[in-house]
Amino acid sequence: MTTIIDLFENSVNKFSNNPFLREKKTNKYESLTYKEVLEQTHVLAAGLMSLNIQKEDRIALLSEGRNYWVMGELAILYTGAINVPLSVKLDAGTDLKFRLEHSGTKMIMVSNAQAHKIKQIKNDLPNLEKVIYLDPQESYEKDEIFIEDVFKSGTEYIRSNKDDFDKVKSSIKPNDLANISYTSGTTADPKGIMLTHRNYTANVEQACSLMDIPDTYKTLLILPLDHSFAHTAGIYSFMAYGASLAFIQSGKSAMETIKNIPLNIKETKPNILLSVPALAKNFKKNIEKGIQDKGATAEKLFNFALSLAYSYNKKGFDKGGILHFWKKPLLNLFDKILFSKIRDGFGSELEFFIGGGALLDIELQRFFYAIGMPMFQGYGLSESAPIISSNSMKKHKLGSSGYLVSNLDLKICDDDGNELPVGEKGEIIVRGENIMVGYWKNETATKEALKDGWLHTSDLGYMDKHGFLYVLGRFKSLLIGNDGEKYSPESIEEALVEQSKFIDQVMLYNEQNAYTVGLIVPRKEALKRYVSANNVDFTSEEGQKLALEKIQQEIDEYKKGGKFEGEFPERWIPAATAIIAEAFSEENKLINSTMKMVRGKIVEYHSKKLEYLFTPDAKEITNRENLNEISKF
Repeated sequence: MTTIIDLFENSVNKFSNNPFLREKKTNKYESLTYKEVLEQTHVLAAGLMSLNIQKEDRIALLSEGRNYWVMGELAILYTGAINVPLSVKLDAGTDLKFRLEHSGTKMIMVSNAQAHKIKQIKNDLPNLEKVIYLDPQESYEKDEIFIEDVFKSGTEYIRSNKDDFDKVKSSIKPNDLANISYTSGTTADPKGIMLTHRNYTANVEQACSLMDIPDTYKTLLILPLDHSFAHTAGIYSFMAYGASLAFIQSGKSAMETIKNIPLNIKETKPNILLSVPALAKNFKKNIEKGIQDKGATAEKLFNFALSLAYSYNKKGFDKGGILHFWKKPLLNLFDKILFSKIRDGFGSELEFFIGGGALLDIELQRFFYAIGMPMFQGYGLSESAPIISSNSMKKHKLGSSGYLVSNLDLKICDDDGNELPVGEKGEIIVRGENIMVGYWKNETATKEALKDGWLHTSDLGYMDKHGFLYVLGRFKSLLIGNDGEKYSPESIEEALVEQSKFIDQVMLYNEQNAYTVGLIVPRKEALKRYVSANNVDFTSEEGQKLALEKIQQEIDEYKKGGKFEGEFPERWIPAATAIIAEAFSEENKLINSTMKMVRGKIVEYHSKKLEYLFTPDAKEITNRENLNEISKF
């Protein structure tokens, strides 16, 4: 049993001169070694102690990825305090204020880009004593301080209070809380997940049972560091093996930061990248655009090479075989003249991606596998610190969520808690040292999630005969037919968005009704172009009916006679559809900070539309309600 401090100091002893943190503040990346990070972290921790931070106090961290994020968290942990990592996407007035108030945060470390949020609400937070700015400010109020001044205080403190510093450090135990990590708020109030030092170190050990991280490996952390996946699979797993972390260069705006990603990838030459489905789709679109720009011949050659790779690779674990041996030399040629050039755009040293989304489209997986940069899907929850399973170079099956980590018990259960046999679908339930203590100040939610040491994930899935886990979606988001049959909607929603250039967002709904209905946010400009190409005025009723009929045609492709017939059971394809002019977004609270639909809130927000969809009139997509909505475009 170890703490995060033990994990860090063991790595410093083994890899003291290895580069650990890499940050680009000017025109090039500069590194700090493990030893240098330890020295600076000790001083920062001592500075926090000089500000009267006590064991179990809560200190929040609100910043983009940078050296100070990692050193900040480690320094907090050295004092015996608890970090409250916060998403930079949170708005000040509600989401941010709730987390700081609910956790009883005493201090917060904040970057300049986020400082305005804290200035706006700090006087409404009675527990907040001090704001520590990670960047210099023009002036400071009495409850504000620049981090460089905390370092100065730390130098003095450690010089005269070394015994006290060591005493606090040695008092920290594996079962002490390390983080209160808030859920992204898919229910009324976000829940604060309590994770101990041992939860994290156990999950690092478990994750590394699936893959090797040599001490020469590098990663570029694209995901925000408060993201549980980036936190464990990025910071702590790489730390444990003496590998190095680089951060995206912060721009003056979020868009400018995003534009830095391709350049930073080339500069840092990562061996592993952590991704989520949205990032993976962007990478794929950019690759395809690059090929299209080279002309029709290059595009045809690329598509032929992809098809050949798909047929040879199959699902990864079963690739090749006697009937496919002739394809290998041809694939090697295509790899040399085509795929290797694409990999050069990712720094040329990328071995694989790990995808943190439970439902990473299999087409995305097949695509990246074909071009020699496999995107291996994993699965986990913040409540499990977070890694439960993953595909890896050692063992993979495309389409699955991978193989279980070591030292974790998993069972699939029905509604009554009875364990189901291999191949049968039910709720995924897990038990291990990585499982959270519970939810901060929320005994009711804790009792619902943790029963006899088992975490009830609320996710639907099954184990196959080869030991691979398949995650099908949220138990609570299931479509439920009038006969009680259940189906997870995510795969259909994903397909409608991915396969149609006219559909931007979809949410399917069925709560024990005779048929399924859908809420669709169309791609407005694509629809307008389609109507215009048919020489019809979009603002006319004829044009609006034509646009609605096009949406219906896209849905009908999944029904009998359509090109995707049989891909999904027809009873779960929407029989009636409401068109929505206003997209689901973080601003209207219908998308959370991890870009997932907040289904309960969408149902509440569009309750009248959903009610109307179960009337006979709604079966015709050109109904008056939809015509009224599309006239707003």
